[in-house]
Amino acid sequence: MDATERMSPAGPLPAGSLPAGSLPAGSLPAGADPADASPTGQDPAEADWADQDPTDRDPAEADPADDGRRGGRLVGLALACHPGPALAVTALACALSFGSGLGGPRSALVTAAVLTGQLSVGWCNDAYDARRDARAGRRGKPASDGTVGTGAVWTAAATALAGCVPLSLACGTLAGTVHLAAVAAAWLYNLRLKATALSWLPYVAGFGALPAVVALALPGGPAPRWWTVAAGALLGFAAHLADTLPDIAADRAAGIRGLPHRLGDRGTRLLLPLPLLAATAVLALGPPEPLDAGGAAALAWAGAAALTGPALGRRWRKAALAAAVAVAAVDLALLLVRGVAAG
Repeated sequence: MDATERMSPAGPLPAGSLPAGSLPAGSLPAGADPADASPTGQDPAEADWADQDPTDRDPAEADPADDGRRGGRLVGLALACHPGPALAVTALACALSFGSGLGGPRSALVTAAVLTGQLSVGWCNDAYDARRDARAGRRGKPASDGTVGTGAVWTAAATALAGCVPLSLACGTLAGTVHLAAVAAAWLYNLRLKATALSWLPYVAGFGALPAVVALALPGGPAPRWWTVAAGALLGFAAHLADTLPDIAADRAAGIRGLPHRLGDRGTRLLLPLPLLAATAVLALGPPEPLDAGGAAALAWAGAAALTGPALGRRWRKAALAAAVAVAAVDLALLLVRGVAAG
């Protein structure tokens, strides 16, 4: 067959001829505007939309995939703040504020200051650890798995910290200073102390500061009762052990050598009940009044939870942390009954 011929179902066609209904490349149907031609064959309206600056597009024409990615980034940013611990500490501050008689507006102010501080700490932690978490293949870390950019997480941390400063100082100069010192200690944990033998210190400072901040925010700024600060510090130490216990092996592989990692799984598990029991004992026995039935019941409950949680840790990795939360709930009840400020 001659190379200039083409095959069709009806047989060969002369060179240059086309099947019925076809048009030569670059030609237009009769009556079409030449300005509407697209060299790629793409619909001109689609080509214009694709070439348009995304910021100039009509919101009604937005690409659904863009909305999905944006929603994923927002969810990732929310998860990167460590929402569980952040909300738990904020709820504790809120309960202490209302229980101590601060009143609605003042309690809301303390709660907002604590929330912004916790958000800044959580975002700082995820952003700073992003590369290490990625190398270790740790799951549930949005800044390391690409769900949200590290730069965005750092920006969120800085923004929350900037909001925390005026909110804290609005609670009172001394109360605000104590709270900002606790937030600074938490940032120092993220950036330096986490991998040292002093990893427990920011937890002790942060939890011990909570009842002090609430007391100092009261009218007249009364001094906090010593046993409330001591109990908070002991709970902070226990929280550090319980929070780290399930991840000791993974953290060690990533090069983290905080106090629990140096003690090891067994040493941390044996030590954990002591600060939990001590915190409850300080709250029950610290006040000058004799031990009442409520204090004795709290001690019994704390003892059971403190011993059971670490013992179940090999079957449920979060058992020790759950026990710490249970003891903290009892201690919070004791704090609310006895008050945080010296009378």
